[in-house]
Amino acid sequence: MNSNPTIAKLQPSLSLEDVEPPKSAYLHIPFCRRRCFYCDFAVTVVGDRQQGDNSTMIQDYVDVLCQEISQESLIFPATSLNTIFFGGGTPSLLSVDQLHRILNTVDQKFGIANTAEISMEVDPGTFDQEKLQGFVDLGVNRVSLGVQAFQDHLLKLAGRSHTVDEVFAAINIIEKIGIQNWSLDLISGLPEQQLKDWEFSLKTLLNINPNHVSIYDLIVEDKTPFSRYYTPGEYPLPSEKSTTQMYRLAQKLLTQAGYEHYEISNYSKPGFQCQHNLVYWKKQPYYGFGMGAASYLQGYRLTRPRKRLDYYAWVNGDYPDDMSEFVDTTQEQLLETLMLGLRLSQGINLEDLSQQFATEVIKKIVTLLIPFYQQGLVQFLDHHHNLIQPNFHQGLIRLTDPDGFLVSNEILSTLFAELSEL
Repeated sequence: MNSNPTIAKLQPSLSLEDVEPPKSAYLHIPFCRRRCFYCDFAVTVVGDRQQGDNSTMIQDYVDVLCQEISQESLIFPATSLNTIFFGGGTPSLLSVDQLHRILNTVDQKFGIANTAEISMEVDPGTFDQEKLQGFVDLGVNRVSLGVQAFQDHLLKLAGRSHTVDEVFAAINIIEKIGIQNWSLDLISGLPEQQLKDWEFSLKTLLNINPNHVSIYDLIVEDKTPFSRYYTPGEYPLPSEKSTTQMYRLAQKLLTQAGYEHYEISNYSKPGFQCQHNLVYWKKQPYYGFGMGAASYLQGYRLTRPRKRLDYYAWVNGDYPDDMSEFVDTTQEQLLETLMLGLRLSQGINLEDLSQQFATEVIKKIVTLLIPFYQQGLVQFLDHHHNLIQPNFHQGLIRLTDPDGFLVSNEILSTLFAELSEL
């Protein structure tokens, strides 16, 4: 087995013996039956007939992924992982044996806590009851079902590979197996999507009653088919007014039904927040394995190559060392902390900020947020979550729901413009 010189360069730069190793890991499984028209993720299309048990391409990837996991375990101290997240791509294209090999490698090299949250993204039409039961038997205890819409014509316009009938078949499998901790994903702002379509999807979701919901607003990314077909805000994409109405409607219906809006795009019943994603939003360290995956440790962020063969070469030490990105300046740490923390309904703790950044920086942040506070877009709270007047020293800062969340980009832009001069 070749040693990866790119990974090895981490060791002298991080004083690893002095830091607590990550307790979370993201594993990227890049394969999809087809690429959705809005997708800019690092994926490899395998077609409708290829799955883990009959695809040499997927098997080769699993080999290299396990090789990377083994190599990186030689660099970092041993730990026991509390969260593992299989994202993609479509991880449910893996076979049960392939998932077993990956999890076994992770367990042998890093350790997996008995109470670990092990999440997997799954797509309708890519698993049957036997396969999903096999995943659960291996330890997967949380699944995220990529539904996106409950209208076949919208699924087709989005380039999704499944139908509404397959959505309900997948949900039936999840319920038969008895998985309690599962999430249903929807996308607002799709081409030709009207408010009545969105309301129907939301009410259908509420009838299904998953314990977690992710609501994403369509972003037209560069170099995707949608970027060639459409201009944001112009027909057949909904107007900004319409997508704002969709966001407000989702917030209203879901919170009335007992879901906590705990993050700008995520809702959960009590006790069902995604613990892995909270690691990202709270800016805690994590491992990343696989094509296009990012890892984060002590201000060092490393993103792997986004193309499969480049990733293979990188793992074997045959690819240029140009994937690393340092986030180690005080200013960069501050801006990222604000960007991630203000996504959460619990907001940002001023006392935590004051332990990391100078007093004048904290005062500057609060001063910049006061105009938004006066507009009802930002709240200041004490540690009992009672509303208080703007405070420079202690308590919490959060965006209001839904008004503050809806203009979060404007608020962050203001902060970034002023704080980038510090």
